[in-house]
Amino acid sequence: MTHIQIFTRSLKIILPKALRLGWFLLRMILPISLAVRLLDYFGILEFLAQYLSPIFQYIGLSGNTAIVFLTSMFLPLYAPIAILTSMAITMREATILALMCLVSHNLLVETSIQRSTGSSFAKMLVIRILMSFVFAFTLNALMPHDGFGKWMVADSLSKANSIAEIIQMWFFSSVKLSLLIIGIITVLMFIQRLLLEYKLLEPFAKSLSPLMRVFGLSETAGFSWIVGNVVGLSYGGAIMIEEVKEGRLSKKDSDLLNHHLAINHSMVEDNLLFIALGISAWWIIVPRLIYAIIVVWTQRIFLLLRQRFS
Repeated sequence: MTHIQIFTRSLKIILPKALRLGWFLLRMILPISLAVRLLDYFGILEFLAQYLSPIFQYIGLSGNTAIVFLTSMFLPLYAPIAILTSMAITMREATILALMCLVSHNLLVETSIQRSTGSSFAKMLVIRILMSFVFAFTLNALMPHDGFGKWMVADSLSKANSIAEIIQMWFFSSVKLSLLIIGIITVLMFIQRLLLEYKLLEPFAKSLSPLMRVFGLSETAGFSWIVGNVVGLSYGGAIMIEEVKEGRLSKKDSDLLNHHLAINHSMVEDNLLFIALGISAWWIIVPRLIYAIIVVWTQRIFLLLRQRFS
């Protein structure tokens, strides 16, 4: 069989699957994104943020920064970054907030995707929110208080003036998001299919096995780990769903991978967004890797003890 024939057959196989998975993801993402926009428009997010203010003062942050974290919980990173760059805060505060947002952004969508690959929605939600504050306490304890300078100050966020504008903004952004998601899923599934056709998926996964062992993950999780760290959970989750569905990744291994990705995912795009704004790569990359390893190995030990004493 020629390369063209392999490419053509691969496209015929993956296109229907990519469209189905894209629609599956969009059915979760679109209603949630509209609901959050409405919550923001009616001032509910800002109202809720005031209850987080006292906690934030104990992790080296001023009370008004709570709105950044709360926004990140419900929306992709671009929204909290937009708010963050409108604040006159120190680079130290911006670094702590950045790490919290990297762990706990777009929670409802991403934990819904993780649930579809075998993990508990509630558990993933608790882990990500809890670890955000663990990271904040850790950085507040370890980071020097001097020498970071001021955070960049940008224009304030523009607000929609009516519900009609909210709907309009949501519609156009949703069209772009839909095309982006379907495009990314199609490309990833095409690459995955070619790796299978040319019998390269297993060698590729094995090449990552030493790293996976350090992380406490199965070597079969290598491909999904790469996807989760290159394109993130929102887009890469479809590949994990497919891996579990096709039996290439067990529910147990998928759950362990989700524990890792809950702490440490989208290492390329998400980190670059903050690095481009002047935040040190060291403080937002290294802690996530270390704590992701700790969380997965803690879960493995818990499962071992539960099996032994059950």
